Amino acid sequence: MAFKFENLKVWQQSLELTDVVELLVKSFPQHELYSLASQMRRAANSVSLNIVEGSTSLSNAEFRRFLQIANRSALEVVGCLFLAKRRAYIDEERFSQLYYQIEILVKMIQALINSLND
Repeated sequence: MAFKFENLKVWQQSLELTDVVELLVKSFPQHELYSLASQMRRAANSVSLNIVEGSTSLSNAEFRRFLQIANRSALEVVGCLFLAKRRAYIDEERFSQLYYQIEILVKMIQALINSLND
């Protein structure tokens, strides 16, 4: 039996983000291992994990709250992208690709939030 979250396209998309972030931060300088790289990984993982945790909620209001946290975490990844670009760890093209991917994910999360009625 599949868990509820496994059928959510937004969760599947969030997994894609974690994979992309994991590959990206491997190219960061060694001195960023425990700072920006770690923060970016944790934020990306938080998107997926909050969707999972919220999907087990007993109410739509509680699920919405976890989705809002997931949205904030996705935006945190965007903030990390800006820092990585400013520090020349990623180029403009890679930045734009990831920015667009996260923009789509945020819109998906927001659409799910908007679809939940009490």
